[in-house]
Amino acid sequence: MFEKVYIDVFALFKNGKVYPKNIIWTDGKNFEIDKILDIRRAAAQNVGGLGLRYTCRIRNKVVYIWLDENIWFLEIKR
Repeated sequence: MFEKVYIDVFALFKNGKVYPKNIIWTDGKNFEIDKILDIRRAAAQNVGGLGLRYTCRIRNKVVYIWLDENIWFLEIKR
């Protein structure tokens, strides 16, 4: 079972593009994004939604986060 979790993101806006730098978890923990590996339009197939999917590396783990009309979210397996 997957759940859509909305998160806060610190992002850099550069040349008309958005680059996430840190994500803030629902409990307030801050995680720095080590590297953005890929950016593409994609569906969040497990929870619904469509937007820009950022494939990021955070603490040596690959994490997908989505930007859907100025709202950031990710899929969490519960």
